[in-house]
Amino acid sequence: MAQRKRQLVSNELTEAALQLLASNGFDAVTIDEIATAAGVSKRTFFRYFASKEDVVVQFLAGMGADMHTALAARPAGERPSAALRHTVGVPIATCADHSDRALRVVQLILRTPALHARFLERQAQWRDDLAAELAHRLGRDPGTDLYPRLAAGMALTAFDAVLHRWSGSDGAEDPDELIDRAFAVIAPALDAV
Repeated sequence: MAQRKRQLVSNELTEAALQLLASNGFDAVTIDEIATAAGVSKRTFFRYFASKEDVVVQFLAGMGADMHTALAARPAGERPSAALRHTVGVPIATCADHSDRALRVVQLILRTPALHARFLERQAQWRDDLAAELAHRLGRDPGTDLYPRLAAGMALTAFDAVLHRWSGSDGAEDPDELIDRAFAVIAPALDAV
């Protein structure tokens, strides 16, 4: 019960923070404002997060975990391009399903240097996690075989390019269509295993 309550408070804080930050800009929002919007004290905020940045980083950590889970769940014999397209399609679908909110959060991350740096750090971790999963799926040694790391890197580069394009178009372009176009470009290299 305590764990569930803790998760609910964390979710409330995250939602309040992302809404405020996306609407008002990273530098314009205070921790007091986030705590007030979530209906908690500033002290409670600091029990869950060390900073405003950490709220966004936790959001990104969930995104990476979702991608890893999606890749691990793909059928064993599936072409790498299809498995990776589905993998990066998970957060893309979330963006499409919650387009207004997701667009504001993506724009916040890409336009705030400190958040963008943390996003790039997270992408490096995602690449390592996806490369390890790919190596496992393909029975390859990630320590000696370049393919898993390169393939994971290509998939995440496609993901990053789509987020930039979608963000730059202010949501006018369909992220799912963009990811399909990106994978049409990289699929031949991914499947040349």
